[in-house]
Amino acid sequence: MQYVSTRGSAPALGFEDVTLAGLASDGGLYLPEQWPSFSADQIRALSGLSYVETAVRVMTPFVAGSLSEDELRELCTAAYGRFSHQAVTPLVQLDHQQWLLELFHGPTLAFKDVALQLLGQLFERFLSRRDDHLTIVGATSGDTGSAAIDAVAGRSKIDIFMLHPEGRVSDVQRRQMTTVLAPNVYNIAIDGSFDDAQALVKAMFNDADFARRFNLSAVNSINWARLMAQVVYYFYAAVRLGAPERPVAFSVPTGNFGDVFAGYVAAQMGLPVAQLIVATNVNDILHRALSDGDYSQGQVVATATPSMDIQVSSNFERLLFDAGGRDGVALAAQMKGFEGSKAMRLTNAQRDGAAKILSSARIDADGMTMAMRWAFDAAGQVIDPHSAIGLAAAREAKVDPSVPVVTLATAHPAKFPTAVERATGVRPGVPGRVGDLFAREEAYAKLPATFEAITAYIAERATPRP
Repeated sequence: MQYVSTRGSAPALGFEDVTLAGLASDGGLYLPEQWPSFSADQIRALSGLSYVETAVRVMTPFVAGSLSEDELRELCTAAYGRFSHQAVTPLVQLDHQQWLLELFHGPTLAFKDVALQLLGQLFERFLSRRDDHLTIVGATSGDTGSAAIDAVAGRSKIDIFMLHPEGRVSDVQRRQMTTVLAPNVYNIAIDGSFDDAQALVKAMFNDADFARRFNLSAVNSINWARLMAQVVYYFYAAVRLGAPERPVAFSVPTGNFGDVFAGYVAAQMGLPVAQLIVATNVNDILHRALSDGDYSQGQVVATATPSMDIQVSSNFERLLFDAGGRDGVALAAQMKGFEGSKAMRLTNAQRDGAAKILSSARIDADGMTMAMRWAFDAAGQVIDPHSAIGLAAAREAKVDPSVPVVTLATAHPAKFPTAVERATGVRPGVPGRVGDLFAREEAYAKLPATFEAITAYIAERATPRP
């Protein structure tokens, strides 16, 4: 399997190189040269398989040439053995049509664990082959940071530098990052928003000398391997709800578009996805883009769903490339224009391609609260604010009553106890597997959101390439 850049001028790479690189050298994002195709019989054959075996079958085409099926199975077994539920991503029924897909049974209580536990295994396997060292730089709006740090803490060939916006993540989210005191882990609180942090990370990758000197790699969803791992749970859930004999719809609370794009990939592979509902909060750039073609950046509004407080969605570029006809040269020009003006219009081809499967909804604070209350009152389920955004969008979507609608429950409610208690009257406790989180020592640097300050901090601490 070869991978190409959305911006058309970077060399095609195999899976191992794409995983270690993260971002393409031309500033684009990697995608498979062509989508693997699963027949109805192949999808039907997933019925009854464990999560690990489902993962092996779904991901094998993507890793061809880099990992054998047995190697992939070994890595998946190690990655998902740390989850607290044997199903890894269990389904919960809310009513006759609405379901939750619980993605928070990993070590840091968020959906990011599903991908990042595997990515940590992939990094270690590939680095051991080359006797190389990697410097991971990432930006987090809350959950990516803790999941990535947990996945690579203590690994000898990796340093990780994680940027988060100071004061804009929950206490649980921050502590899950800053209380990991491994010698290869560095947390940085920046004076700015998540979009500022993400822009700094992209700028470091685009500085060829800096990126080469420290062998930079990404754990954000710009890294293809992360998205690949997320494709699995769409297959796992859909098969349990009747696929391929009947289609399934999914509602996805999103900010950076990675989780939704994984569902889009599953559909391109042949999974019968009736609809993908893109659920945003009031930071609604994706809703505006999908509903009327307006992809223009606004001011980030802080909300009770901090992982969605984003105005530039990195993975949207992958959709624009694939749905718009895979013209890398045209997309590079389009993205360059957006980076300069912070605004662009989607082309007719991009809008039409997206509309075949994607719809969207903007959910405000009242809609979020009502969804949390409904889940508790109607089904006895306590859900976090992000999952509630997805559920609110699912319940207002126009989906055939015969089609199950699965909301991706992206975080454990204990990560956002105040918002949950305000809506339901129940204050969720932190699961025992997290331990004495609030008794542990924190360590992190506070830096201005400038390229000079961040790169100087990293250069003093990172291990240069041999």
